[in-house]
Amino acid sequence: MKRFLLSILLSALTAGAAAQYGDEGWFVRNYRKTEHRIVMRDGAELHTAVYSPVDTTEAHPILMTRTPYGCAPYGDGMRALWRSKLESAYAAEGYILVFQDVRGRWMSGGEFVNIRPFIENKAPGQVDEASDVYDTVEWLVENIPYNNGRVGVKGNSYNGFYSTMAAASRHPAIRAVSPQAPVYDWYMGDDFHHNGALALQPAVQFAPTVSTPRDEPTPSFRPRRLAIPDEGTFEYYLSHTVAGFTDMLGSDFEFWRQIVEHPDYDDWWRERCAERACRGIEAAVLVVGGTYDAEDCYGAWKTYDAICRLSPESDCRLVMGAWSHGAWQSHKRADAVGDIVYGSGIGDMYRERIEVPFFNFYLKDKGCLDSLPRTMLFFSGENRWRSFDRWREPGRRMALYLDADGALSECRPTRSGGCTSYISDPADPVPYMPAVGRSIPKGYMNADQRFASERGDVLTFCGERLDRPISVAGEIGVRLYASLSTTDADFVVKLIDCSPDGRQTLIRGDIIRGRYRNGFTQGEPFEAGRIEQVRLTMPGIAHTFLEGHRIMVQIQSTWFPLFDRNPQQMIDIYRCGEHDFVPCRVSIYHSRRYPSSVELGIVE
Repeated sequence: MKRFLLSILLSALTAGAAAQYGDEGWFVRNYRKTEHRIVMRDGAELHTAVYSPVDTTEAHPILMTRTPYGCAPYGDGMRALWRSKLESAYAAEGYILVFQDVRGRWMSGGEFVNIRPFIENKAPGQVDEASDVYDTVEWLVENIPYNNGRVGVKGNSYNGFYSTMAAASRHPAIRAVSPQAPVYDWYMGDDFHHNGALALQPAVQFAPTVSTPRDEPTPSFRPRRLAIPDEGTFEYYLSHTVAGFTDMLGSDFEFWRQIVEHPDYDDWWRERCAERACRGIEAAVLVVGGTYDAEDCYGAWKTYDAICRLSPESDCRLVMGAWSHGAWQSHKRADAVGDIVYGSGIGDMYRERIEVPFFNFYLKDKGCLDSLPRTMLFFSGENRWRSFDRWREPGRRMALYLDADGALSECRPTRSGGCTSYISDPADPVPYMPAVGRSIPKGYMNADQRFASERGDVLTFCGERLDRPISVAGEIGVRLYASLSTTDADFVVKLIDCSPDGRQTLIRGDIIRGRYRNGFTQGEPFEAGRIEQVRLTMPGIAHTFLEGHRIMVQIQSTWFPLFDRNPQQMIDIYRCGEHDFVPCRVSIYHSRRYPSSVELGIVE
């Protein structure tokens, strides 16, 4: 750790060295753009834009990003790389920068498939995203002048998924890969679903982006979207069932149709999980994510875990900051989420001291990895970085038990009976923010939850004031003992930091569809009045509850319109009508026999 801090201090002396390269004139003078249509093994041609240094005195490494969102500008126009601190930093280092439209998108040929499944043993001519990377890299190292034969791949969000597939290609020229906020599993925890519950508002907004059909390659692709009102958004979503949105989206949106045809975690979803591609990776990997990432926080933790398990020989590293989705790569401020500021310059520190040195080491033989920790987590609350060796879930776990009168304690309940109940009414769901607008605010991930505490359909359990700081990291384990008056309901659990001034800051919230409490392959109805166990694993956190603060847990059954409403009956949620939604009495038990609890990993 001391060596790492010393490297930061020494690097600070030259922190502004790359600033001269963040200039349009310099970039236009020193870089040239070419466009290519690279032929894949099945004959599909993928549009690829290459920005090469004019310097021919040395060979340069290649850094590639593959995207479904377009490589504009097309033709003679230059990408405004000088506006990005990251891309201008790579220009300063003399990288050849490559951007590619994935197959079936924008100017590339072939058929686009959302989260195209990885194929381990391909038949001749069979393709997936990994084979497209392999064929592209093969062409680049043979045809782009003055490259040094080493390739890196990076990307954020959907592009992060393509980065994982690049590592899975196992092309020998690919030495380093950085999946950032990567999509890992669109059913279990990323973007479209969490534990079987449909992320309604994100799906309605995002599905058209990756599902609008395209007849032929075009530089001016325009996804068709629904006209969502900015005022009355909550009521708008409340007035439509999932079946209603299906009618409005129509048959054009193939991926939406596939979602509603696969409500369970079946083979169609399983084969799209990126874990399949994480075995046998040889390239060095830098996984990056944000603990307050509303889209793919799950994907970052899971991608890192899968590569460490399935490719133990890979140099796999992890950085998790107190960031929203992709904030670390932005040229804008990356030190705040919502109205909470976590620190000055944490995005710049990451870019200048971690990501660029990582690629420099593996692609240029520049620098030393001794000053780059294998794992860096930014702990909110105390607002500082901590470094670790290869990340593992903390061995010490702290169970916090729900108890009567809203108590939360490390002491297991001793009374023989006891439960707390509420009525969940789909006609009056709990909002995820006090005011819901057309755009989903990034700050909902750490928003003040006092607005929810005031509702009768939200249970609040709060611990005593802490007499010392407690640092927690990694996954959160939830075990609830519950009974329903109907045959199904959702369970939303929120971990909250309650500060002395009364603010209730959300640290992590997640949802599980009750019918999947025993497995996601097939739903099972509840028997009315019968007590059953519901277990939920929430994505990792890194947070310190400070002295004088209190740890709080909230439980509810709706989180709308972030997630769709459960009709609270064992029926097809994606095809039911408004008349099918019924109220449900939800009882959460906290007794010696049924000790509902939340379990946290303690970092000493």
